Amino acid sequence: MKTIAIIFCLCSGFVRPSFALSPGDLSRVKFEQHPGHQISGDLVFRDEKGRALKLNEFFGNRSIILVLGYYRCPMLCTMINDGLINALENLRANVGADFDVVQVSIAPDETPAVAAERKALYLRRYGRQGAAAGWHCLVGDAKEITRLTDEVGFRSAYDPEIKQYAHPSGVIVLTPEGKISRYIFGVTFNSTELRDALAAAKEGKSGSVLSQIFLLCYHYNPITGKYGALILSVLQIASVGFVGLMALWVFRMARASNKRVSLTG
Repeated sequence: MKTIAIIFCLCSGFVRPSFALSPGDLSRVKFEQHPGHQISGDLVFRDEKGRALKLNEFFGNRSIILVLGYYRCPMLCTMINDGLINALENLRANVGADFDVVQVSIAPDETPAVAAERKALYLRRYGRQGAAAGWHCLVGDAKEITRLTDEVGFRSAYDPEIKQYAHPSGVIVLTPEGKISRYIFGVTFNSTELRDALAAAKEGKSGSVLSQIFLLCYHYNPITGKYGALILSVLQIASVGFVGLMALWVFRMARASNKRVSLTG
């Protein structure tokens, strides 16, 4: 299917000198969907307690919601996790009993201590007993992270100037065996859609490639709550473009209407 992506960069003239990523870099930030692909179980990550674990240790029992991002992300990652927890709170099914959540940091410099802080926060927000056994926050080295992101099609870019990652927003639902069942994009998630995705994954089903409309996690200032000039400029252009398209549509409709009036007159 045709991929629809919101790319927050149209021209290099919008990029501030303090940003190292180019428009070309940002255009490659996306999800490349691989439904039905088996995730390698031999990939090794460390959990919030510092234990080295293979991914196949999370396979075999329950469906899995895989979340990629990084724990110190000051931008959309927080919104993604808040959106996920809000959706999970509306489900009868429980993390740890009916399905698992596996969060993996894409930042190789993040530590188990940081992962432990995030896990504690997520568990407090979720608030259901038994969730700790099924909510896993992992960190790993660059090689393992790259293998995993390649397998799930998670394309990101690192900006060394501001020490942040540009990455797509969404979660991946895996079957109990670790196969990709479905991608769910965005920063808020419909609980019914999530419930159905978990049920399909439990049965081993894999969905088709979906159209993507996602937010790019990049250039967001958590202090002011505003996006940088790069994104604002592009959003302004997108707004002008939308208004232009609407005006063109109205103009064509008016011309067609006038022609019909002329013919009937």
